Amino acid sequence: MTSKPDPRSEGIVAAFPRRAQASEHEVASLDAQAARLAALLGRRYAPGFRPSRHCGGAAPYYVPDRTIIGARRAAVLGILSETDLYGGVAPHAFVATKSISHGLVGPRARRPAGWSVTLADMLGDAVLEGYTAFCHDDALAAGLRLLEHGAVRVKPTDATAGRGQIVAKDQQGLRAALAEQSPRLTERLGLVLEEDLEEVETYSVGWSKVGEMEIAYVGTQSLTNDNEGCQVYGGSELHVARGGFDALRALDLHADERRAIDLACRYDAAAWAAYPQLIASRRNYDVAVGRAADGSIRAGVLEQSWRAGGASLAELAAMQAFALSPALQEVRAETRERYGAGEPVPIAQRLVFHGVDSAVGQISKSGGIVEAEDGSA
Repeated sequence: MTSKPDPRSEGIVAAFPRRAQASEHEVASLDAQAARLAALLGRRYAPGFRPSRHCGGAAPYYVPDRTIIGARRAAVLGILSETDLYGGVAPHAFVATKSISHGLVGPRARRPAGWSVTLADMLGDAVLEGYTAFCHDDALAAGLRLLEHGAVRVKPTDATAGRGQIVAKDQQGLRAALAEQSPRLTERLGLVLEEDLEEVETYSVGWSKVGEMEIAYVGTQSLTNDNEGCQVYGGSELHVARGGFDALRALDLHADERRAIDLACRYDAAAWAAYPQLIASRRNYDVAVGRAADGSIRAGVLEQSWRAGGASLAELAAMQAFALSPALQEVRAETRERYGAGEPVPIAQRLVFHGVDSAVGQISKSGGIVEAEDGSA
């Protein structure tokens, strides 16, 4: 009798869709993730994939560089559920951004079609004090209200790695920060204004599933200086459990890690209740713990990511370790991003990109296992 092939081994893995203007280090990162996913799924990685050239056979497993917007577009690609991609599908463009982390400044504030009027109440204190605005006047009103209690962080919702954020400490600073924002992007995707914290520790909390492999993790992010001297995302170190959040909570974690997990799970549940059309095989949440202007310690989810992101290389390294060692239940994995000509070349097994990128200059990116439960690395 001829056995049927494992459906996971059929077809290809495609790093698609991806932005035409993606820079070299972004292309290298997505390619590396797609290649590792192909190995996990027993599929073939297809560099340079284009739908027009794909004829017959199983639908590709997609690794998009952004959250796919709209169920219709996803369906055209053959994406019908979380099993069809590493990332997510959102019903509206703003849902894929940090805009949904906060409510509007008032009942008459401008809002896009599809905006949930209930999500902010469901999130409650799972997020920091803040507002989302879709026009300059609403942003100014929100910022002035927040300034009554301390400094305000102005956050463009289309930016990544912490770029483009401005801290305003007074009305003059607020007006100057708002003058730098794109009215078109603010109207389309929103602008976040949020209380600014000091002495911040940022946690990454997430869950992802590829084939039959499911992981959950908590870890911390680091900052580094880019080639312009600005502080940006420098990497993540994750404590990863085989399984879901129950398995993660069973690990030896400290109080702030458990708090971050609880806040992320509250955010996740609220987002899916507000936008049930969401699809995601990767769910990542940035959670900040820091000191507020009044001296109190505050914690809240900053934003979500339903796409391949900064921590993905660590996630996939953990999945590979679990796949190779079925008895392994936890590992520590990391990603690292550093700028400047003085950085040594990472070892080959961890190397993703090391060179001059046309967008950010000299950058080194790597990721891999730090330590397994049995002490191996």
